[in-house]
Amino acid sequence: MVVKITIVGSGNVGATCANVLATREVASEIVLLDIKEGISEGKAMDILQTAALAEFGGCVKGVTNDYAATANSNVVVITSGIPRKPGMTREELIGVNAGIVKNVVENILKHSPNAILIIVSNPMDAMCHLAAKISGLPRNRVLGLGGALDSSRFKYYLSQALGANSKDIEATVIGGHGDTTMVPLASLATCRGVPVTKFLSKEKLDEVIEATKVGGATLTKLLGTSAWYAPGAAVASMVESIVRNQKRIIPCAVKLEGEYGETDLTIGVPVVLGENGWEKIIDFPVSEEEKAAFKASADATRKVNQIMVENKMI
Repeated sequence: MVVKITIVGSGNVGATCANVLATREVASEIVLLDIKEGISEGKAMDILQTAALAEFGGCVKGVTNDYAATANSNVVVITSGIPRKPGMTREELIGVNAGIVKNVVENILKHSPNAILIIVSNPMDAMCHLAAKISGLPRNRVLGLGGALDSSRFKYYLSQALGANSKDIEATVIGGHGDTTMVPLASLATCRGVPVTKFLSKEKLDEVIEATKVGGATLTKLLGTSAWYAPGAAVASMVESIVRNQKRIIPCAVKLEGEYGETDLTIGVPVVLGENGWEKIIDFPVSEEEKAAFKASADATRKVNQIMVENKMI
């Protein structure tokens, strides 16, 4: 089966995603597209020059603003957009990135009307909601990064606190993809099937939760820019579950229509990812405290969406 994946935006996250997908040989062809001349071509070439060293095949192609090259993609990852700059209001950031995401979605669907879209652009929950609204696609074919990355960070901080291998830890983050809106589900976190509450005090677990919430900001402070290895790998894991029909349960931003008590809202919840996109929303049995936190997250996310409504972006 020929599998084609397009990644729009060849910055650090997009290029890392392409590199992970290439080394894992997930696709027959990976197209990197960017508006900046030469950046996609250069990164594609750099990735392919590691093929003999890392022992993988496949094809990574870089193009500059050539959407025709993306035709018939199975999955399209959209990372395009600008970061928030000093003095820029949230409304201004949303306005600029909404225009970029709209343009990308329209161009992609001209050439790949059957594609599954994965949104990474920030503010992610809002941009994913925008894409779901304007694309006209069934809601199972539009999803956003967020929970996959935040859950990986939650597992990391738990592994550090426990002195355990993160592969032995199951932990999930739902809610909005933001420092104040994500909801790490401590009540369901386990290490080799044993609740982490058996190993960690409430105080220590609270520290882990807070560290998870500011995980992105912590890295930005250390690096001077946003992280890219974990975000790129997180998106790649979503793509792989879809392309290989792995049916993995991964928390992603999806448009809710009654699930988790919310309607017409795109936010992170656990879903089964398979060949049709997200195939089922899983209703996790969360604690009352976590339910309240998710409701607060939903309310905050809805307020951001309202900015797009008021400014006639959607």
